[in-house]
Order: sequence, then C-alpha cells, then structure tokens
Amino acid sequence: MIRTTLAAAALCVALVGPAAAWGTGPFWGVYGPKGNDTGGIIPWSPDNERLAPQLAQENCGYYHKYAVPTTIHRVPGDFIVYKCVWEAPGPRDRYRR
Repeated sequence: MIRTTLAAAALCVALVGPAAAWGTGPFWGVYGPKGNDTGGIIPWSPDNERLAPQLAQENCGYYHKYAVPTTIHRVPGDFIVYKCVWEAPGPRDRYRR
C-alpha cells in the first residue's frame, strides 16, 4: 500500500512539477506551438509575437530550412502561421511588427 501511494505521488510530481515550477511561459497555450517540415502555428499573444521568429526558426532549422511568416492575426485565440522553405528568405519575408 505504501509503495502504491509513493508511486502515485512520484507520478504526480513528475507530471505537475515542471508546469508548477516554470509557470505559464509565453508560448504556453492550450496547444502550444505546433509544426513540422512544411510549417506550423504558434498561438497568438503579445509575448508570442515577439518570440515567433525564434520559435519558428527553431522548428524549421531542425529540418535545415528557413522560417517565413505567412499570417499574423493579432486576436487572442488566433494563430501566427509560418512556412518552412529551402531558400533563405529575402527582406520582404521577414517578420514585421
């Protein structure tokens, strides 16, 4: 019985501990950032908009590609959308504020 209780407590600490310790980070949302080798989405917030180029490039860089923004809707609950391309983006393809 004690082993079961200790195992359950350890599991709770493992699952809840990191979220409680880190708090709600700027890119934490209901789903968080999602992406693959073709692009992805980041939940919009003012903090996420500031970090979007870095988050997008980290995802695309994993596939040796470059992040190019496609859509930014500045509405809570909407997303920042980007695509991953093989060629380096030009000056018109950069994230704008």
